Amino acid sequence: MSDVTRLLDAAAAGDRQAPAELLPLVYDELRRLAAARMAAEAPGHTLDATALVHEAYLRLLGGQHFDGRGHFFFAAAEAIRRILVDHARAKHAIKRGDRSARADLDPDRLAAGATDPDRWLDLDEALTRFACVDPAAADLAKLRVFGGLSAEEAGAALGIPRATAFRLWTYARAWLTARLADAPGK
Repeated sequence: MSDVTRLLDAAAAGDRQAPAELLPLVYDELRRLAAARMAAEAPGHTLDATALVHEAYLRLLGGQHFDGRGHFFFAAAEAIRRILVDHARAKHAIKRGDRSARADLDPDRLAAGATDPDRWLDLDEALTRFACVDPAAADLAKLRVFGGLSAEEAGAALGIPRATAFRLWTYARAWLTARLADAPGK
């Protein structure tokens, strides 16, 4: 059992010291994931990678149990997704503006995310619908898009063979690209 897995189990069991010991072990990797997501954002974004990591970390340690390192980082990618989508929703609610002036999302750069908050909302909606169609491919896409992992890394985190991970990513990218092309305001 890795130190990360041991500390995750201890934190879930109520050990108050475990989260403090866990943070140094996962911080650099979480920071890398958050930095990759924030690199795609427009300059002047009110969130930065550090704030994103801290908020994601706080959401992760709410008494949840994780089945190892891969499950923890999948949950981290999901937390980052929710934070960015919540931020986009709040920004959209403030501006209540026209959704027609959005930037296209290049299918070859889908994992880079979207710079326009409305595109994050569209991507979140598409991923939610895709999870009903193919949950395994949707989970892999979440790790690619919000976790910043390669298809191979995402497959390993999910326990999926390398070839299957690449096949699922190809399918997910095509499905999401088609759905995003049909999004309102395009």
